[in-house]
Amino acid sequence: MDTLTKLGLLLLGAWIANFIVKKVLLRGLLNLISYTPVGKDRQAIERNIVARLANVVPALVIAFGITSVPNLVEELTIVVTNVCYAFIVITIARAISGTLTIINMLYERQPDAHERPIKGYIQVAKIVIYAVATILMVAVLIDKSPVILLSGLGAMAAVLMLVFQDTLLSLVASVQITSNDIIRVGDWVEMPNLNADGDVIDIALHQVKVQNWDKTITFIPTRRFISDPFKNWRGMQESGGRRIKRSLLLDQQSIHFLTEDEMNAVKRFRLLKDYLKDKQQEIDEWNQQLKDEGKEPVNTRRITNIGTFRAYVKKYLENNERVHQEMTLMVRQLNPTSDGLPLEVYCFTNTTAWTEYESIQSDIFDHLLSILPEFGLRVFQHPSGIDMREMTRNLNQTGTKDSS
Repeated sequence: MDTLTKLGLLLLGAWIANFIVKKVLLRGLLNLISYTPVGKDRQAIERNIVARLANVVPALVIAFGITSVPNLVEELTIVVTNVCYAFIVITIARAISGTLTIINMLYERQPDAHERPIKGYIQVAKIVIYAVATILMVAVLIDKSPVILLSGLGAMAAVLMLVFQDTLLSLVASVQITSNDIIRVGDWVEMPNLNADGDVIDIALHQVKVQNWDKTITFIPTRRFISDPFKNWRGMQESGGRRIKRSLLLDQQSIHFLTEDEMNAVKRFRLLKDYLKDKQQEIDEWNQQLKDEGKEPVNTRRITNIGTFRAYVKKYLENNERVHQEMTLMVRQLNPTSDGLPLEVYCFTNTTAWTEYESIQSDIFDHLLSILPEFGLRVFQHPSGIDMREMTRNLNQTGTKDSS
C-alpha cells in the first residue's frame, strides 16, 4: 500500500508539474513572446517548440522521484529512469530541430535568400543532431557511457560511408552549388537527359525540385547539377532581353537583279530611302571605274532583290520598339540548302516574358512573310497535294490546247 501510495503521489506530482508548466508558465511565456516578431509569426508558433520543451519537466519529476518509491525492483527503477532520460534527449533534439526549421523559414523570407539557400545545411545539422541524440538514447537505455559507443564507430566507418554515401555526395554538391552560385530558387533550368525544363522551386540537401512548364514536378538529385550538363537561363532573365534566332527559307529561283520597274516599286518604302540612295551611289562609283567594260551589264554591279530585302528587314528591326536596340541585331544569309536559302534574323526582344516574347517574334515574321512578294521573293516549301493537283490540271489543259 505504501508503494502504491507513493507511486500515485509521484504520478500526481508529475501531472501537477505538467499542468503548472503548460497552463501557467508556458501561457505566460507565450504572451511575452507574442510581443516579439517571432511571436507574431503564425508558422513559427505552430512549431510548438516551447511546448515540446515543457514535456521535459514531468519526465524529470518521474526520473528523480522514482528512486523515492519504496519496495520497487531495482531493475524497474533503472529502466524507468533511463526511459525518462531517453525521452528528455529526444524531446530536446526535436526542439532544436524545430528551431532550425524556423531559422530556415525566416531566412527564406529575406529578399536575397534565393541566391544562397541554407536549407541543405539545415538538413545536415538536423542529421547530426538526431545522430547524436540516437547515440545518447542508446547509451542511456543500456546504461553505458556514450564514449563506448563512439569507440565502436571506427569499425563501422566503412558501413557508415556506404549508408550515408548519397548524403555525403549531396552535401559536397550543396556546398559547391551555394559557393559557386550555380542555381538559385526561381532559376529557369533545362536538363534534357532528366526531362527537366522549368523553374527551380526548392533546393534541399538530397534533391532539387523543378516545376516544368507543363506544371509537372521533377525531382533531381542535387549532385547531378555538379556531374551532369544543364542550362541555366538566369543570364537571359537578368539581361532584360531574349534572343530571336529564326530563318526564312527563300526560294533561290526567285532571287534576281531589280528591274527598273521593281526599283521604282521599292522606292516607295520609307525605310529603304537612305539605303537605296547610298547603295546606288556606291554602285555608280564602282561602275564608272569600268569605263568601256561597264557597257556590258554582266560586268556591272546591280541592286538585287534579296540584298534590298535584307536591308529592309534590318531597318524594320531597328525601328521596332519591341526589339532591344542595345543588343546584337543582324540579318544574315546562311549556307544554301536543298530547302532554300536561309535568311536568318538575329536579334533580342526587350522583354524576357515567355508569352510576350512569342508574340513579338510572331508579329515580326508575320510581317516579313507578308511583305516578301513586294521584293519578288518567295519562301520555299515542299510540294503538297494541292500543288500536285494544280500541276496536273495545268498539264492537262496544255495538252488539250495542243491537241486542238
